[in-house]
Amino acid sequence: MSLSTVIFKRRRAPQTIMTKRETAPRDGAPVKTEHEDFDYETIEGEQCPFCNERTLTLTETSRDIPFFGVCHLFSMDCSNCKYHKADVEAESSTGEPVKYALDITNEEDMKIRVIKSSEATVKVPYIGEIEPGETANGYITNVEGILNRIKTQIEHLKEAADEEDGDIKTKAKSQLKRLTRIMWGQEKGQLIIEDPGGNSAIVSPKAVKSGYKPKK
Repeated sequence: MSLSTVIFKRRRAPQTIMTKRETAPRDGAPVKTEHEDFDYETIEGEQCPFCNERTLTLTETSRDIPFFGVCHLFSMDCSNCKYHKADVEAESSTGEPVKYALDITNEEDMKIRVIKSSEATVKVPYIGEIEPGETANGYITNVEGILNRIKTQIEHLKEAADEEDGDIKTKAKSQLKRLTRIMWGQEKGQLIIEDPGGNSAIVSPKAVKSGYKPKK
């Protein structure tokens, strides 16, 4: 059962309360800007799937993304064990698999809006990728935000490698250097997103949208 299904199933529960928040610091939740005011619906006192305590809070909000449409954002946070899960659903999604490919050619491309669901696979060819899974989150960000996440993954891999793993450290160093050059507009790159549920997108005329057949 998806995170959104859980929230919608319980949204009329008696413990539901309406709130507004200035910011949401956890990954996947939106941050309020000067011209935005998000209405949040929260459900408190739910059972956490990890620690089984009734300390889980479910949160739902929506954002209208220019040139794309409305997206619904959902999150689960446990105050006891600190479990966190976030996801995003596009209101216009047909549920069919979708693939986006963007050629990154200059520094301005870092500002392009990206919508990534927890089911999506994100790839930067020859550098790295973000895979779906139990710990994966959905969020709304931009190209720079995606590349920074991949950069952090590579840095962690580099730091975790033993001194004997010289090849891993050398490869990671090369990947980080190339990634930095792409982000600075000094080298071209490509960003690919594949989403079997059709909830992800790269919001730009430069992005090429197509269908694809997910691997089983």
